[in-house]
Amino acid sequence: VRVLHLKENVASLAQLLASTNHGGFPVVCRPKPDHAEVFQGTIKRSELCILLENEYIFEPETNDESLSSHPLTYEKITVEKLPNLSRLTMLLNHYTTDPQYQQLFINLEPYINKSAMSVQAHFSLQRTYIIFRTLGLRHLTVVDPQNQVVGVITRKELMPWPLKERLRLQLEPQ
Repeated sequence: VRVLHLKENVASLAQLLASTNHGGFPVVCRPKPDHAEVFQGTIKRSELCILLENEYIFEPETNDESLSSHPLTYEKITVEKLPNLSRLTMLLNHYTTDPQYQQLFINLEPYINKSAMSVQAHFSLQRTYIIFRTLGLRHLTVVDPQNQVVGVITRKELMPWPLKERLRLQLEPQ
């Protein structure tokens, strides 16, 4: 599972977006230094693209978990618009190749959906399907009893035909 942290490196984030086509990502944090990383919420790919287009929010790594000094407004981050793909590709390439972006970070905390749904790893498939249909979800984070991310279920994976085929293969004797 590809997870993001509350403070994410710009170069790593650009590399992740360039190398995957996932529509959203779980965000995790470590509540205390000796604890495991736990699920905090989700962030959509489109929101990450908007964040990367606004270089003024990048900040050097610091030990304090203070909020961004110049966060984007709610309206700017939530406006659903298609990114300019050629500009975005150029930016992602620039961020992954220029060494200065290895030292810069984005604080994702103000932008994550902290009320994102999650299900336990052994949750009923039927109920998961009902949650997807009822709430119109695109993806759902799967966590273990300690709230650690163990997977993500997408709407595509719950389509009737591929699901039926995967279940048949699972139940078929080896």
